[in-house]
Amino acid sequence: MFKYIPHTEAEIKEMLQVIGVKDIDDLFLEIPKKLKDFEFNVPHSHSELEIYQRFNELANKNQQLISFIGAGAYDHYTPSVIRHIIERQEFLTAYTPYQPEISQGTLQYIFEYQSIITELTNMYVANASMYDGATATAEAMFMATAKKKRQKILVSSTLNPNIKKVIETYAKYRDIQVDYIKEENGQTSIKDFTTKNSKDHAGVIVQSPNFYGIIEDLTPYRSVLDETKGLLIVNSDISTNSLLKPAGDFGADIAVGDAQALGVPLSYGGPYIGYIATTKKLMRKMPGRICGVTEDTDNKRSFVLTLQAREQHIRREKANSNICSNQSLLALLVTVYSAVMGKKGLKEAQQISINNTHYLYNKLIKLDTFEAVYDAEFFKDVVVKTTLDIVTLQQHLNKNGFTSGLHLGDYNKDQTQHLLFSATEKRTQAEIDAFIDCLEVL
Repeated sequence: MFKYIPHTEAEIKEMLQVIGVKDIDDLFLEIPKKLKDFEFNVPHSHSELEIYQRFNELANKNQQLISFIGAGAYDHYTPSVIRHIIERQEFLTAYTPYQPEISQGTLQYIFEYQSIITELTNMYVANASMYDGATATAEAMFMATAKKKRQKILVSSTLNPNIKKVIETYAKYRDIQVDYIKEENGQTSIKDFTTKNSKDHAGVIVQSPNFYGIIEDLTPYRSVLDETKGLLIVNSDISTNSLLKPAGDFGADIAVGDAQALGVPLSYGGPYIGYIATTKKLMRKMPGRICGVTEDTDNKRSFVLTLQAREQHIRREKANSNICSNQSLLALLVTVYSAVMGKKGLKEAQQISINNTHYLYNKLIKLDTFEAVYDAEFFKDVVVKTTLDIVTLQQHLNKNGFTSGLHLGDYNKDQTQHLLFSATEKRTQAEIDAFIDCLEVL
C-alpha cells in the first residue's frame, strides 16, 4: 500500500541493531574518506510544487531545435496513447518476471514483443530485448564466434561507427579479431568481402540501410558464406523492415539492430532498445531470455520464461552472455506502438520519412553550396557535401532553431565536408522549406 515511503528512524535503528552496527555510516568505512568528501550540491527536500518548478527551470535551459539528424536515433512521433498505457502501475513498476504466476501481464507483452520482432525480421525466434542496437550487434558477434569456434569476424565499413566501437570493445576482451571490409561508393565492397572471407571467420556483420542511409543488396552474401560455413549477421533499423525485404529473406542467421524508431522518444540519448532474432539452430546461443506460451493445469493460456541461460543460473564463464536484464518497459512501448500503428501505419510513417528525406535532399543539392555524394537508393538518411565552413553552418542553424546534419568528419578524416541528414514523418514541408531558406543566406 505504501510502496514508496522511506524507512523511519526507528526501523533504521532496529535494522542496525540486528546486524550489530551502531551507525549507518559504519557500513561505508571501507570507502576512503577522500572519496566521500565531495560537495554534490544536492538540495534538501522540496514540496511537490517546488520540485515541479525546479525541474521546469532546468528543462527550460535546453534549446529546442527542429531536428534533421538521424544516423540511428530518429525523431519519430510517439502516439499519446503509449504513455497512458506504459504508465499503468502493473507495467511501470515491473522489472523482471522471475515469478511467472504473478507476472502474466509482463510476460504477455514480452511474448507479443518477440512475435512482432520475428514477423518484422522473418526470423524463427527473438529474445526478450537488448539494451540497444550496438550491444545487440556485439552479442551477435559472440553468438557467431561461439557457434563456429572461430576468433575472427568480418565487419562492413559502412556499419554505424558507434556500433563499430562497441564491437571493438567487446571483441578486445574476448580476443576476437575484427577485420573490416572496404566500402565502395558508400556501400560494402562485395569484391573485398569475397577476398577476405575465410574459414577462420565466424561470419560477417553488414548493415542495411547502412550508416549513410543507402539500401544495400544483401543477396550475394549467403552463397559466399556457405562456402566457408560462416554466419550472416544483418543490422537494420527494424522500422525500415515494414517496407524493405527483411533479413530472413536474405538467409540471415542473426538479425539485430535498434527498435528505437518504433515509437521510442529520443529522450536526450536513451534509453533505447535493441532487438536480436535468429534461426532455430542458433536459438540456444542467444543472450538474455525467451518468453513462451503454454497452458496451466486448468487448460488456461499462460506465459512463462522458457530459455534463460544467463550467468545467474550457470557458471559465468559458461554463460552465453553476461547480459543480465532486458529493456522490458521499452519492449512494452515498442509493442504498443506497433499495435496502435498496425501494418498500414508502420508503412505510412516510414514512407513519409522517405519522401521527406528525398524532398530535403533534392532541395539541398539545388543550392550552390551543396552537392550529391553517392548515386544510390537511400532510405531516410542521406549524405551531402558542402563548401560551407561546418562550424559556421552549425552555429547559424542552431541560432535559427535547427540542427545541422551529422558531421561525418567527426568519424572520418576523409569526410570533413560531408553531412548526414534525415527527415522523419514529423518534419513538415514548411519546416524543410524554412530550413533551406535558412541555408540560402549563407
